[in-house]
Amino acid sequence: MTIRVVVADDQTAVREGLALLLGLLDDVDVVGSAADGDEAVALVAEHGADVVLMDLRMPRCDGVTATARIRADHPETQIVVLTTYAEDADILAALRAGALGYLTKDAGRAQIAAAVRAAANGQSVLDPQVQQRLLAAATGAAPVTEGGLPDGLTAREGDVLRLIAGGLSNREIAAKLYVSEATVKSHINRLFAKTGVRDRAQAVQYAYRHGLTDTTS
Repeated sequence: MTIRVVVADDQTAVREGLALLLGLLDDVDVVGSAADGDEAVALVAEHGADVVLMDLRMPRCDGVTATARIRADHPETQIVVLTTYAEDADILAALRAGALGYLTKDAGRAQIAAAVRAAANGQSVLDPQVQQRLLAAATGAAPVTEGGLPDGLTAREGDVLRLIAGGLSNREIAAKLYVSEATVKSHINRLFAKTGVRDRAQAVQYAYRHGLTDTTS
């Protein structure tokens, strides 16, 4: 499968460099590059991109706003944020808008390529620095209810949620829990209904907000 990618960054050198880097990958086709969020939204509508590599601080329409617009109109398109900033407010705003991955611009070529491929498969990829900040922020979040999990989640649904937050695919979750993929999908459907999340990106955000993560998984 060829992954169709749009690169959005207001700095020409960065934008062209990312397009060149991704263009060297056999399984990636860079279908457009945008200098701001409005252009990114238009390019996704035109080309039906699988993944957008999104900067946050851009003129006219910023990356968070563009992410929310793309996820609302094209839910099949995944967003990986690639930005200089790793502030709590920026991270949470991007995840709330629907971003599936979040990397800082000191990420290496292999990490960027892996993040694009993971996002195309619906898997979340977070920069280690970003993950640490989210875990720290989670300490001030709503606690898990005593003797149980929030929103009536079962222990197994909590296990599945932790593995989703760890970036595992349905197949990988099934292998780790020794169940079928169909069973995993059933657990996911139920936990989505209970928590009110619409997709894996929101599930990751929910898991971090409630401290339901397992960095050892």
